[in-house]
Amino acid sequence: MPSTPHTLTRTWRLAVLTGLAALVTAACGGGPDGAGGQEPAASGAPSAIPDTTALIEAVQKDAAVTLPAKYAQAGMLHLASNLQSAPNNFYAADGKTPIGYEVDLAKAIGKKLGVTVHHQDMAFGSLITSLQSGRVDLTMAAMNDTKTRQAQIDFVDYFASGITIMVRKGNPDQIAGPDTLCGKNVAVVQGTSHQKFAEEQNGKCAQAGKPALTVTATDSDTQNQNQLRTGRVAAILNDLPSAVYISRTAGEGKFFEVVPGEPINGGPYGIGVNKENKPLAEAIQKALQSLIADGGYGKILQAWGVEQGAVKEAKLNGGS
Repeated sequence: MPSTPHTLTRTWRLAVLTGLAALVTAACGGGPDGAGGQEPAASGAPSAIPDTTALIEAVQKDAAVTLPAKYAQAGMLHLASNLQSAPNNFYAADGKTPIGYEVDLAKAIGKKLGVTVHHQDMAFGSLITSLQSGRVDLTMAAMNDTKTRQAQIDFVDYFASGITIMVRKGNPDQIAGPDTLCGKNVAVVQGTSHQKFAEEQNGKCAQAGKPALTVTATDSDTQNQNQLRTGRVAAILNDLPSAVYISRTAGEGKFFEVVPGEPINGGPYGIGVNKENKPLAEAIQKALQSLIADGGYGKILQAWGVEQGAVKEAKLNGGS
């Protein structure tokens, strides 16, 4: 995604293979910050793509939330996304059905409002302009809610992403958080916010009188995963959703795991709404808050394994 003051890297683009998605190198999510990739996920990893049908069907319309008449009468909201980022939003094995935790949240919000949500796939760089021109009603594509973007569109915040730590399965180096990275070998992708954080953490280790980090910067996340698997590094820094998906799919979930804890240097993803359409933004906000309150929101995130990024409140323009 285009660069922002608080870059949170989306590191993948996705090409769907039989049964599960295969992740390939990309540079997306927060601008020139990201590059990454992943081997094809094995078809024997049943937890990678959950069946959330029952969760969506259980969502009930909230009569207290009023949708502007034009959308209620049409019975549909048009939502634009860039369907290339597992587990946020991507295509199922048929190559045409949108899936992901964002897709499920959009469906659930639609049910709260009593309408269906139609996904349109487009380039990330076209999302804001398509919203401003009225071609679509909403955007939802792991887009960071920042003050810079708030000058163009409004956001309803639905997820908190940030940097997380990925280690080998079983966590043999006993890494429990940023402070325990001191003295360890850590892999990052060159030029990312992850690299910047590692350098900042290195300074904190020195100030605390602890051994320095050895930071290995490579050109792709795939290289970093190979180094982690072989023990050349003790940890990889990556974005929360990407790290979770890699840990669930690589080696059928047997290679890596994510260190528990709040995302580091976190910030919100937001559903985009035209700034001239406050009633729609308020309806989306209330529908999402209703979904949070009744537990449906948490169940969807948990099904996808990204509950660490859950928000407690659906804020309007809460990013900085």
